[in-house]
Amino acid sequence: MYAAPRLFHALGDPTRLLVIQRLARESASVSALASEHTMALSSFLQHVRVLEESGWIRTVKVGRVRTCHLNPAALATTSRFLDEQRGVWERRLDRLDDYLLTMDDDA
Repeated sequence: MYAAPRLFHALGDPTRLLVIQRLARESASVSALASEHTMALSSFLQHVRVLEESGWIRTVKVGRVRTCHLNPAALATTSRFLDEQRGVWERRLDRLDDYLLTMDDDA
C-alpha cells in the first residue's frame, strides 16, 4: 500500500500530473514522455523519480529503453483516501444541518 501524502505530493506538480494523465491512456518510454515537455531530460528524470518513489508509476528497462507504466494500486489508494474524507465531511455537514434546524426551531 502507498501512503496518501506521498501520492498527493507527487500530483502537486503540473508536469507530474500531466505525466500521470498521459500514462492513464497508455504506457510510454521516458524519452517519449520527456519530448512532450520543454525541459532537459535530466530535469524530467527527477519528475519520473518522484512518481516512481511515490508509487504512481513503475518503470521497466529493456535494453536502452525505460518504459513507464501507471500503477493502478496508487489510484485505488487515492480513491479510498478521498472516499474516507468525503464521508467525514458529509457527517460533519449533516451535524451542522441538524444544529441549524434546531436553532430555527428555537427562534
